[in-house]
Amino acid sequence: MAKWGMVIDLEKCTGCQACSTACQMENNRLPGENYQDVLYYTDGRQPTPQLKWFPRPCMHCEEPSCMHVCPTKATYKTEDGVVLIDWDKCIGCKYCMIACPYGVRFYTDEKPLIEPNIKQVFKGDGDLSWNPPYKGPQQDPKHGVGIQPNGVVSKCNFCYHKISKAPKGTADLDESNPELVEYVPACVRTCAPKARYFGDLDNPNSQVSRLISDKQGTRLLDHTGNKPQVYYVSGGGAASGAVPGTRSNKKA
Repeated sequence: MAKWGMVIDLEKCTGCQACSTACQMENNRLPGENYQDVLYYTDGRQPTPQLKWFPRPCMHCEEPSCMHVCPTKATYKTEDGVVLIDWDKCIGCKYCMIACPYGVRFYTDEKPLIEPNIKQVFKGDGDLSWNPPYKGPQQDPKHGVGIQPNGVVSKCNFCYHKISKAPKGTADLDESNPELVEYVPACVRTCAPKARYFGDLDNPNSQVSRLISDKQGTRLLDHTGNKPQVYYVSGGGAASGAVPGTRSNKKA
């Protein structure tokens, strides 16, 4: 059984947000509720600060704090290492949102920051939060896939409707392989500078494992003990200087 994980090369990432757009379309996300956020910030002091960016998906942690606080066991971890939300079990208590150190969970009743309210323009059917004007993946509430219902929390699911169908024994989900391209997560497939890699972390010969080893992969806020399964690399060496949550952990 694979243990799926992602590597993001911060030197290759251009901050274009193609991953955000692809994810929104693939997973029926509303504006401002991106599973694949790209955060912008300034680094340095006046008069020469630098504009930088940092891609931040759900980390699909080995020890997810969101799962441990969920009173209904709606948040759970699959055998292949993916953290999912069962919408049928979620009661919308938001404990998981508080427990997540990465801020990557979304609740349906939050008001939009800009008008018009898309939820009002494309009103949802039944319990669904909205009705997008395009076809998305088949509704699968057990795995948190499809249109988010009202009153529940949602997050990145690593495009589980895709990766769960990949052939057994697959080490890397690479869009350059025509036999595997349909299983590649939307953000990985759309990344123009090829800054994202997705594969089996338990396979030492997978591309993600080799990148983590060769380029000293760094995990965001690793000191929390959540053990993220998303790693960051940069150029030929460690990404610790480019990952905001690791700067205070540098040795003097």
